[in-house]
Order: sequence, then C-alpha cells, then structure tokens
Amino acid sequence: MYTPEGLADVIRSRLGVDLGQIRAVQPLARGPSGRIYRLKISGERDYIIIGKELEIRRALSRTHLYSSAFVVDQESDRWVLRGAGWGHGVGLCQIGAAVMANRGKTYIEILQHYYRGITVSA
Repeated sequence: MYTPEGLADVIRSRLGVDLGQIRAVQPLARGPSGRIYRLKISGERDYIIIGKELEIRRALSRTHLYSSAFVVDQESDRWVLRGAGWGHGVGLCQIGAAVMANRGKTYIEILQHYYRGITVSA
C-alpha cells in the first residue's frame, strides 16, 4: 500500500526518475498467466512505460515484488497492489520442490506431485 508521494519516492529511488506525485498506475499488457509485462506509471510531471516484468517488480518495491501477477487499485488516497501469486506461473513451487528434495524425494516424485497424472520418461 502506497500513498501517491510514497510511490513516487520508491520509483525515484529505484529507477532514478522523478515523476512527481503518482496519478495513475495502469497495466497495459499481461501475459497468458496474468502477469503484467507492460506498465504505465503517470505522475504530475511525466510518465514512464516499463516493458519488462522484472523491471516492474523492481520499480514498485524497495526490495522487490515476488511477482508481477497483481492488480492495482486506488483506494481513496492510496495505491494498493493485490498479489495473485509468486513464481513463474507454471505450477511448481521452487521452494516446495527444494524442501521435497532435501527430504529425499526424487525429481520424478517431485514432478508427479506438482503435475498430477503425468508420466516422466528419460
């Protein structure tokens, strides 16, 4: 959740661009998994269009967003980013798979856990 000034500050610090107070955050394009890969951010001074998923994630957080699968809502005087998941959107949790591997599961067992009904062949 960001105020318009707070979001402007994050963008300024992360991208080195001073847009002024943010007036609009507009997803322009989403991929098949729903992740934003083209985003327009308009401020009182200027606007930018970010055309890479990783750059979007970097621009909108002091650290990084876990995913660009989010919706943007303006609620009174704040911008709210509501996430819709982490990762790449292909159904396999990398952390979960790593934990399973550390517990002795084979790669075939891990794949069959995440992708039910598949057959793995070499």
